[in-house]
Amino acid sequence: MEALGHGLLPLGAVRTCQKEGRCQLIGSIHFLSSPVPSSLKSLKYKNNIRMRAVQEEYELKQMKDMAAAKKRWDALIRDGKVKVLTPREAGYAIQLSNKMLLDVRPFMERKKAWVKGSTWIPIFDVDTSLELRTLSLKATNFLMGGWWSGVPALSYNKEFLSNVEEKFAKDTDLIVACQKGLRSIAACEVLYNAGYNNIFWVQGGLEAAEEEDLEREGPQPFKFAGIGGLSEFLGWTDQQRDAAAKEGWGYRLTFSARLVGLVLGADALFIGAQKVGQYLQVLRSH
Repeated sequence: MEALGHGLLPLGAVRTCQKEGRCQLIGSIHFLSSPVPSSLKSLKYKNNIRMRAVQEEYELKQMKDMAAAKKRWDALIRDGKVKVLTPREAGYAIQLSNKMLLDVRPFMERKKAWVKGSTWIPIFDVDTSLELRTLSLKATNFLMGGWWSGVPALSYNKEFLSNVEEKFAKDTDLIVACQKGLRSIAACEVLYNAGYNNIFWVQGGLEAAEEEDLEREGPQPFKFAGIGGLSEFLGWTDQQRDAAAKEGWGYRLTFSARLVGLVLGADALFIGAQKVGQYLQVLRSH
């Protein structure tokens, strides 16, 4: 479950390099720092190796947990304990059979687009606590690619099952959906183990839905509900590229202008920092 609360980004998403002890690279953003004394370089190198080993061990555990979970989910589907629907079939089932759709996505996806009449109970959501462990996870998630993807660190909603039980009887026909289908199949497992026997899983999630498949409410298409961060701002997500291919140059120019503005802003910030540095040197010399 813990692996589903994070972006599952590769270790290479964030790397640190040092050149003459002055430049630290995080993603593609450079930060200038003071020269590192040679006496500290060896200790810093050992600490980096130790941190990398810990991170690789953590990622290996995540991969094993996910592999074990996938086997369980495949068995649920193979044995008919969870039925599979496409987004279009889910739309038909809602309209013709009055089946209920349970949306288990986190709030930042739900607020962009949702199925009309659906019930929202997230299985994972943003943890707003200020505990040291939570703050550490948030910082790690941001540095490991959250700044680019816009995906925050999520935590398991401990009240998920009790909230579902308050809303739905165990014999209810429940269609369970998330953005891409991963967290919703995890929710299906939780519900089946709790005694729900009429569970339907939307394969591929709402992101796989065409606009005519489901009656949508909200400001954005379903396909855009799961994107965010700098990649969304610049229009560099797969979903936005697909939209640009369909809508033509007008759509592309919008994001090209944003990129130019970002580059110019970064240049202005760099020049400003240089001038501040020069000013401070002049003050020191006096």
